[in-house]
Amino acid sequence: MCFEVKERDLGGRIGTLRTRRGVLETPTLMPVVNPVKNTIRPAELKDDFGFHLIITNAYIILKHYGKEARDVHEITGFDGTIMTDSGAYQLLIYGGVDTTPEEIVRFQERIRSDIGVILDVPTGGFATKQEAEQTVKETIRTAKESILWREDDTMLWAGPVQGGRYLDLLEFCARVMGELDFQIHPLGSPTQIMEEYDYATLVDMIVTAKRALPPERPLHLFGAGHPMMLSLAVALGCDLFDSAAYALFAKDGRYMTQSGTMRVDELEELPCSCPICAKRDAEDFAEVTKEEREGLLARHNLYVVVEELRSIRESIREGTLWEHVESRCRTHPKLYGGLKRLLEYREYLELNDPVVNKMVRGLFFYDEVSMCRPEVYRYKERIASRYSRPKGKDILLLVPMPEEKPFTKSKIFKLVKEFFKNREDVHVCFYGDPFGVVPSELSETFPLSQFESAIGLGKAWRESAEGFIATKGYKEAFILGQELKGAKTINSLEELKRLPGLLSPQ
Repeated sequence: MCFEVKERDLGGRIGTLRTRRGVLETPTLMPVVNPVKNTIRPAELKDDFGFHLIITNAYIILKHYGKEARDVHEITGFDGTIMTDSGAYQLLIYGGVDTTPEEIVRFQERIRSDIGVILDVPTGGFATKQEAEQTVKETIRTAKESILWREDDTMLWAGPVQGGRYLDLLEFCARVMGELDFQIHPLGSPTQIMEEYDYATLVDMIVTAKRALPPERPLHLFGAGHPMMLSLAVALGCDLFDSAAYALFAKDGRYMTQSGTMRVDELEELPCSCPICAKRDAEDFAEVTKEEREGLLARHNLYVVVEELRSIRESIREGTLWEHVESRCRTHPKLYGGLKRLLEYREYLELNDPVVNKMVRGLFFYDEVSMCRPEVYRYKERIASRYSRPKGKDILLLVPMPEEKPFTKSKIFKLVKEFFKNREDVHVCFYGDPFGVVPSELSETFPLSQFESAIGLGKAWRESAEGFIATKGYKEAFILGQELKGAKTINSLEELKRLPGLLSPQ
């Protein structure tokens, strides 16, 4: 095994990827390096920015240097780990390449790539279902044949997963590729979908692939490199990224931030303190040559990416990745649409999220989307399937969740306890969002009292409360202040005094 997971949060993970050139920490990004001409020298990517892994294009090397090309590390001047793409992107954009799957596999071995990619057939973002089926068929066929062409067993090999937005094809391809001898699996064809800002579909694709692939293999999201979307992809389970956006945006005068992109010539101030921006004013970018500006912007863009990756990894260690993702996704409506799509994958997030939050920090809830946190899903599932009411507690009294925490220290709970001080059969539980129903004896356990919410009393609690009443075997149930199926409504605690029999104080 070349990949080991060290830390987890949501579907995100910090891992170590072992290559013949050393051990790499993930999640990380591979800057795309042109083997012929670069805005930033590859050696600087390692020395100045800390990138120990880059990606370049074996097909371009083949066409430029020929079959006798020397070691890719010599060509690029980079002494770290190098992944080489096969020319599949050129196949997608131009409709064909002047090589064969076998030639490009053998060529990548010859130039001493550390991680190679087979010449798959990309589905793209606009393929028909029939076209997508053909790309999946050809990719699988090439993948199986490529294993027979390999001779260097010290290389790692990436087996792309195709199918695009057709999730049934994507799942089928992932399952087949996962059974083959590959160490890394790139998710193919997301670039055009990301260019359309269709992050909801991207969420579908990532989760579909992750569910079908072996969990011990890292997932590489081709063509993803803008800092504002990296945390969402990491939270879903992506470990590796590659992008040329840092250089392409710089060529177009675009200035990256964690929340978007701006044109540098429209800035009054530089909203950044990276080594490039700390020494300059916005006007300085207009006073240098176009080539110099491009180099400065490319470096700034990379510093922003590096900062975001460090923040993501640290949030995984702290158990605060959800807060980081939610913050980033609220900077753009399309990203927020991707966050909302997580509502459909609460079970997936809960399954991958560690049960113990190491830092035990409180949770923040802003709206219904915040409630798809795995902690909420986990609690509701367990209270429904594992919880039994205390012995002898035959009468349920539901009272609204108070603002005071823990709930058992609140004024309303003290009043209820005083009212029923001579009764042993009344079970007091709290109702409200985000957790639905919280039995009083559990209310001090994390995170049931360790949260802050701006939601108020919504509607989500009702389903949990109705299920709680229906399955826990109470003789009678009462609810304070609301109407609820299966419970009698009371509007005040004083009203209990007028109820005959069962709830009258003894």
